[in-house]
Amino acid sequence: MVVIVDTITNPLRPRHPEKVNRPDAASPPKPDWIRVRAPSTRSYADTRNIVRANGLHTVCEEAGCPNIGECWDKKHATFMIMGDTCTRACAFCNVKTGLPNALDAAEPEHVAEATAKLGLAHVVITSVDRDDLADGGAEHFARTIRAIRAACPSTTIEILTPDFLRKEGALEVVAAAKPDVFNHNLETVPSRYLTVRPGARYFHSIRLLQRVKEIDPAIFTKSGIMVGLGEERHEVLQVMDDLRSAEVDFLTVGQYLQPTRKHHAVMRYVPPAEFSSYEKVAYTKGFLMVSASPLTRSSHHAGDDFARLKAARAATAR
Repeated sequence: MVVIVDTITNPLRPRHPEKVNRPDAASPPKPDWIRVRAPSTRSYADTRNIVRANGLHTVCEEAGCPNIGECWDKKHATFMIMGDTCTRACAFCNVKTGLPNALDAAEPEHVAEATAKLGLAHVVITSVDRDDLADGGAEHFARTIRAIRAACPSTTIEILTPDFLRKEGALEVVAAAKPDVFNHNLETVPSRYLTVRPGARYFHSIRLLQRVKEIDPAIFTKSGIMVGLGEERHEVLQVMDDLRSAEVDFLTVGQYLQPTRKHHAVMRYVPPAEFSSYEKVAYTKGFLMVSASPLTRSSHHAGDDFARLKAARAATAR
């Protein structure tokens, strides 16, 4: 496991101190199909103001999501709890790394308040990795779910969690809070883990998703990967099989985009036709829902996708 210990107290500390001395990794120019408009609408500004007023972080901003303009214009935001600093040092991620601050005990209520102000019918909650906490932040996730249920009883809740590696009993705490969707991303194929996701373990993540179904089969499970990191097609298809063996319901496949030149390079921009092919294959393997496109992200169109996910389960039960 790679855990970052932050000893830099300078307020001008780099966002990714572990990457500062790495040589630049050049990616090819972006193709036309990957470009998006800069955010500029009034609704976007309103969403940003609500996030700021409640002192919250969003993965939309921290991870540099290309869909932020579209989502925030619709007042859809993915809240990132437990601070803005991650204890892992993944090669693909733009979230700040270092030693995080203590948890904010009032954060679950702030998230619930923001959910109510935005009028969200479906909310997505994610977090940084908190390897410094005994339970990896599991109880904080559970408290956040309960706070949203109390403030917004009709809102459906999707969570995107860390892997809780070596945190005995953590998963059970989160699952007991009964989110509607439990998402944990594999991020890439097993052969790329050492360079892309060195702090994680592929089969632990598969087992995590499988365990959710064992605890509560009613919870929808979801996972996603990025392509363009040097994986082969047959490896992507094997990931699909592994996820279906764990009874995962929903798969997302999106294009990896390099946040800075110090991050892992884009090895290839996968054309839209290939994403369409992955989607078709994934449906034949039994997923209830598949979203595969260059700009697909875990929480993009999450509310609409959840409605389709429920409908697909109902259709198979007839």
